[in-house]
Amino acid sequence: MSFLTEAEVRAFVQRRGRQLAEDELRKAAATDLSTTFDVFLSHSFSDAELIAGVKIALEAEGLRVYVDWIDDRQMDRTHVTARTADVLRARMRHSRSLIFATSSTSSASKWMPWELGYFDGFKPGHVAILPLVKTPGSGFEGQEYLGLYPYIEHIRFTDGPPGLAISTSATRAQPIHSFVTSGFNGRS
Repeated sequence: MSFLTEAEVRAFVQRRGRQLAEDELRKAAATDLSTTFDVFLSHSFSDAELIAGVKIALEAEGLRVYVDWIDDRQMDRTHVTARTADVLRARMRHSRSLIFATSSTSSASKWMPWELGYFDGFKPGHVAILPLVKTPGSGFEGQEYLGLYPYIEHIRFTDGPPGLAISTSATRAQPIHSFVTSGFNGRS
């Protein structure tokens, strides 16, 4: 499997330009609670720089991506509150899929396991894990429960250019658009 590296997602931000990224952040901050997203991006706020790059990579695939600190800047992420949970529930209900971006800092997140459990209970089959690895070709071994879900990786499809895909093995994969619209079409 070929996972996204931290350097690759940082490069997305650098290529896009810091000013353009800041303009996008301001524009995205104007979304209301009924806005529909293709992807709810669950992540550790400690990975903000990486997540900005992941958001750009997913948007390059034509997806609309929700990131809490971009789309709901007013929320307090430092404390678990009923108000924050209500906003996140509303955002998840208006998202077609959840991508769980996991890194070395994810295990410290207060919200990620809750988001994963809520979304999987609400919309089974529409959750995928996005490992962010340090070096190309690195394997991924996260929390044991993450093995219940398919992974996102780089793949070259026989009928098109390389892109992001959802897979459970070297032989079973589907394009990310197909996953977002109809969920994962099989388990290994």
